[in-house]
Amino acid sequence: MKNPSQPWNPLATVGAVAATLFAQAAHAVNDLPGGPANRQLNLHTPATKLAQEQADLHVFMMVICLAIFVVVFGVMFYSIWKHRKSVGHQPATFHESVKVEIAWTVIPFIIVIAMAIPATRTVIAQKDTSNADLTIKVTGYQWRWGYDYLKGEGEGISFISSLDNEHRILSNNGAKGAAPDNYLLKVDNPLVVPVGKKVRIITTSSDVIHAFAVPSFGIKQDAIPGFVRDTHFRAERTGDFYGQCQELCGKEHAYMPIHVKVLSEADYAAWVQQKKAAAPAAEAPKAAQAPAADVVAQAAPAK
Repeated sequence: MKNPSQPWNPLATVGAVAATLFAQAAHAVNDLPGGPANRQLNLHTPATKLAQEQADLHVFMMVICLAIFVVVFGVMFYSIWKHRKSVGHQPATFHESVKVEIAWTVIPFIIVIAMAIPATRTVIAQKDTSNADLTIKVTGYQWRWGYDYLKGEGEGISFISSLDNEHRILSNNGAKGAAPDNYLLKVDNPLVVPVGKKVRIITTSSDVIHAFAVPSFGIKQDAIPGFVRDTHFRAERTGDFYGQCQELCGKEHAYMPIHVKVLSEADYAAWVQQKKAAAPAAEAPKAAQAPAADVVAQAAPAK
């Protein structure tokens, strides 16, 4: 046991912190294409036109904010320094200035209009879910996602998507050792969509509020029990893209990943055929069990 009277050793503390950071770095994962990246400071790499517009809007707004910051604080500090009392300056005696008041009213108005036009255009584009090639209902459950293909190629396909069991076991064991790049983002059944097609996502929930979000697509839509909301995207390249539930939904909120697999049109058509061919095979055991249950029920003596 450490002696309470022992003096604090700063070198030992720094060494312990450094050892901890080194151990973490040794097990650091790599960048995940379509998902998060190490030391990421900006938005995810856009995979849709809408996400690119959002990224451009973000940069545009930041440039304006930075310019306002530099101008306002530059003028303020220049005035403080240039007109300080120690060099003999006296405070002005004027009471008001019409020119100044007009300037600080008109200039902010112009800036707000310049910011509002592209922002409004982007928001309207986000809400335009018309003329979709594919409509998918996304239902949030604690703690998994349900996908139902309602309209378009693949209509009638339904499945549940849950966190991959191996990742869950790895998390339960404290994520010891080297973690995979897609740690806690791998699922058993990813959402599959075709590239270049407008996909409408209808969200709802069966229990609590969830949020369906895929940053690379620029979408985030709450899934609310008893309500339906919608959003859309059109993936511009094939690949795997990741997201997570972004609304605190209970003790396993962190185990509710989203994996969207974007395929070429030919590969997507093949996937649809495969899923539809597998559906009757999955229903066959259930159909075989139903007559057997009826026979047992009929054979049972009446009480």
